[in-house]
Amino acid sequence: MAIGERIHFFRTMRGMTQKYLGMALGFPEKSADVRLAQYENGSRTPKADVTAALAQVLDVSPKALDVPDIDSYVGLMHTLFTLEDRYGLEVCECEDEVHLRVHIHKGRDAAELHKMLAAWGAVAAKLKAGKITREEYDRWRYRYPELDTSGQ
Repeated sequence: MAIGERIHFFRTMRGMTQKYLGMALGFPEKSADVRLAQYENGSRTPKADVTAALAQVLDVSPKALDVPDIDSYVGLMHTLFTLEDRYGLEVCECEDEVHLRVHIHKGRDAAELHKMLAAWGAVAAKLKAGKITREEYDRWRYRYPELDTSGQ
């Protein structure tokens, strides 16, 4: 998903209009919605300072806006292949289901990713057990690693 699609996703999730978000970023009222539409449709790419401001207003990490392009299955597969090379991600089949796992002994990067995924799993388990709300879970995900209390 490209940055424009991520901006649109978080903006609509927060119930903001393009004009409101643009004005919150300091764009003039007359052109605020046009500027945001340009970012969302990909005709303009926000610079680093604007991306940081967008993240702040949308209450997400700047990293949540800047994700790999996984709009196609082939693009997603190549992202997974890169994760295999870099972080020891492995694919396996168990009881007719395909699973992804991190081979913890594939190096320091794999061990660190394993710890991060374990932290995610712990928060997901809290959601499933009803100990936190979906809103709290999403806030943790979209503000990661800022709100991670696992020590990673």
